Amino acid sequence: MKKLLLLLFIVSTSLVYAQENWGDLKKNKLTLKEIPPVWPGCSGSALEKERCFNQELSKHIMSNFTYPTQEYNNNIQGRVVVSFKINTKGFVEIKNVRGGNKGLQEAAKTIILKIPKLTPGMMGGKPREISMSVPFNFKTNKK
Repeated sequence: MKKLLLLLFIVSTSLVYAQENWGDLKKNKLTLKEIPPVWPGCSGSALEKERCFNQELSKHIMSNFTYPTQEYNNNIQGRVVVSFKINTKGFVEIKNVRGGNKGLQEAAKTIILKIPKLTPGMMGGKPREISMSVPFNFKTNKK
């Protein structure tokens, strides 16, 4: 069941990151690029950090995933989307949780709140809040 959930998570998740770059000069105009948050232990190029972030987030979800007992026993299924931000100090703050029922929402929210402190996103050399969303597909595989 965990492999199915991981596959559903990978297929349904799309996190978009800006390229790591302080800015580009175009017609004497400086355009700043966002640098996404970095998961603890991730390093390398922007692409390597993005891949590492996605891998670590997937591992985090898999190791912290629990299907709420009452919802599982009652065959309650659904898709829950957790919208959150990584604040300027690198901590998660939940913005919105939608879909599913209250039990599924709480389970998804708990997983996101367990994300470790990250290196915050940056723009122009200053910490910046970065918004993200992660979908969760709760399926019991019961008929």
